Amino acid sequence: MKKRKLTNEEVSSLCEGLALQIHAGIVVGDGLSLLAEEETDGARKAILTEMANKVDDGAALAAAMRETEAFPDYVCGLLDVGERAGRTEEALSALARHYEDRTRLDRRIKSALLYPAILLVIMLAVIVILLVQVLPIFNEVYENLGGSLTGIAGGLLSLGQALDRAMPVLCVLLGVVVAFMVVFAASPSFRDRVMSVWRRTMGDRGVSRKINTARFAQSLSMGLCSGLPIEDALTLSSSLLEHVPSAKSRCDDCIKRLEDGEPLAAAMRESEVLPRTECRLLEIGLRSGSGDNAIEQIARRLSEDSETALEEKVGQVEPALVMVTSILVGLILLSVMLPLMNIMTAIG
Repeated sequence: MKKRKLTNEEVSSLCEGLALQIHAGIVVGDGLSLLAEEETDGARKAILTEMANKVDDGAALAAAMRETEAFPDYVCGLLDVGERAGRTEEALSALARHYEDRTRLDRRIKSALLYPAILLVIMLAVIVILLVQVLPIFNEVYENLGGSLTGIAGGLLSLGQALDRAMPVLCVLLGVVVAFMVVFAASPSFRDRVMSVWRRTMGDRGVSRKINTARFAQSLSMGLCSGLPIEDALTLSSSLLEHVPSAKSRCDDCIKRLEDGEPLAAAMRESEVLPRTECRLLEIGLRSGSGDNAIEQIARRLSEDSETALEEKVGQVEPALVMVTSILVGLILLSVMLPLMNIMTAIG
């Protein structure tokens, strides 16, 4: 029976628990049984129990994971290589670190996007209320004083009246947006389809490209540390980018260049899977016999760069939203208050 896909956090926790138990000398089947006994979530408990039964029957851990259909293909692939190389513990530890980093980054992305989205909604609501509710009141005051709103204020009043007439339609659109967000949050399959479309169109630009590059470098470092040959590590790492066609094509180009005999650093540089400066560092590391350490440093630097770029982008969005909406609110108020002050001065 097909189980639900485990989250990055769940994969990281499971791999870390298994690695610790193997390090303590507990066999894999017993370790899975112990984890199942301690598990409180019914779905995860069923997955762990099924895996424990399969491993006790003689199946490899990677094969047991793959049969549950609850784990990413990348986890099963790397663990399969680790088991065949006799480095199951190292592979599990590397997977735990990798998916922990992905969980942390996903959380930062969500928190970074949440505040600007809430701020934008609040500012738009303030502007709509000013146009629809406040401006008509000022217009009545002007009419009682024998005048009317003209110029910018008159245009804003007309805009507010148009919004008021269109309010039923706007409410329907708002309901559609809210329903979309609810379904997006509650339905993993719908969310995957939406994100798939976004990744194909916008998923390899700007900050997203830096994040993709960092994940690729982290995965490559993890594969090499787990004992994979460079070609296998590249192939396995490229599977993480299946959902981003342009990024996947760069990885495929790099693999093809390696097969044609190009040096690793040159193939990565020409295919643009890594920035040129990082390829230079990798080349130096390979020449000195410390390629694994070099790619590990590159992965760490690229991860830090992607997080910094994300923070900078959010740091640009928030002030821009505040500035634009503040200017609009100030313009609305000034366009109304200045003529009113002139009228009051003339009366006085």
